[in-house]
Amino acid sequence: MDIGHLELLRELRDRGTITAVAAAGFRTPSAVSQQLRSAERSFGIRLVEPDGRRLRLTTAGRLLADGAVEVSASLARLQRELDGLRGDPAGTVSICGLPSASEALLPPLLNRLAGTKIEVTISDDDIAEADFAGRAADHDLVIAHSLAERPTGTAGLDTTTLANEPLDVALPANHRLTTREHINPEDLAGEDWIGVPIGFPFDTVRVAIENRSGASLNIVQRVKDNRLVEALVAQGLGCGLLPRFTTRPRRDVVIRPLTGVRATRRIVAISRPDRTERAAVRVVADALTEIGRQLR
Repeated sequence: MDIGHLELLRELRDRGTITAVAAAGFRTPSAVSQQLRSAERSFGIRLVEPDGRRLRLTTAGRLLADGAVEVSASLARLQRELDGLRGDPAGTVSICGLPSASEALLPPLLNRLAGTKIEVTISDDDIAEADFAGRAADHDLVIAHSLAERPTGTAGLDTTTLANEPLDVALPANHRLTTREHINPEDLAGEDWIGVPIGFPFDTVRVAIENRSGASLNIVQRVKDNRLVEALVAQGLGCGLLPRFTTRPRRDVVIRPLTGVRATRRIVAISRPDRTERAAVRVVADALTEIGRQLR
């Protein structure tokens, strides 16, 4: 079996379209289609079939795509053992991380790795859960957050919890609710709200607040950056949610715990199983786990 053919089928399974596979590999769609035809000739069986305007994997294609994960993980494990005979772990580890968690996790990580043979490249981006798998295909580790026990779309991926962080209500300093020690959903009924885009984890808390109180929040803005949420709240434009451990104190924003709904985000490291087997990736993931335990 050609490992390149197996990897192609895996990429098509994970990315969904030939165009996406081509873009990720800096190739043309026609080149990817040609490689698919070559794979079908090699395996002697049909691997893709029409699905509207797109292609989907056949049963045989899915079988081989799933097998590609095991093959790649075994090769990575063998490479790790070989690297162990050569000495200390070495190589480049690429990380895509949401800014609010990366600010707390990555500077200490880089300090720990100083003097080692491991280099880290960073891409900061807050992404929707539906995009976790796609980013894991592009990076060795994806630092993300979710309110679910297991993030959506991470089936077949390795996930490690780095920290559990409560989400608190952020209030303008002169807001009527700042006298409360805790905020419940009923307190927020009808309030102006600085939310996040639909599909992002924090939005599930907004839905839970509305369901519990029986009243809608007045969403005045939807933004991803917590620092922008802080600034908008500080100007009195609405209330919002901010993570407890990674939000810097400021005089014009008051933080209060939210009760009555589940409001704790899990900061997780997500990776493909074969990436996890790399020695350098393991060193980085273990360091991130230790740093995450210290977030308070």
